[in-house]
Amino acid sequence: MSLPPFVKRLMTKWKINSLWDFFAIMLVFSLAGMSIVYVRRPVFHLVGITKETPFILKFFCWLLVVFPSYQLGLLVFGFLLGQWNFFWAKEKQMFSAISRLGRSSASTGDNKAA
Repeated sequence: MSLPPFVKRLMTKWKINSLWDFFAIMLVFSLAGMSIVYVRRPVFHLVGITKETPFILKFFCWLLVVFPSYQLGLLVFGFLLGQWNFFWAKEKQMFSAISRLGRSSASTGDNKAA
């Protein structure tokens, strides 16, 4: 069976050899994404966000609720499907990138103040 080029590319990029690992990883992304719908609705309702709420408030609430919930979902579903190591490594990369971004913008802000 010949795999589509995008599957081969992702398997190479992610350093996985098994087709099962590829499908499990894709399933984890899907499950984590779908589960956010069930997390976001009640939290937004609890906080009082409606269709009339200004976009900027919705966006900040989304950042505070949805983004961390999705990351947690990746880890939980990754663990359940045997892909913990893959997703834990990706989470560490992401947090490292975010912390570097924060440090570079903080240092840029210090330079402007001087």
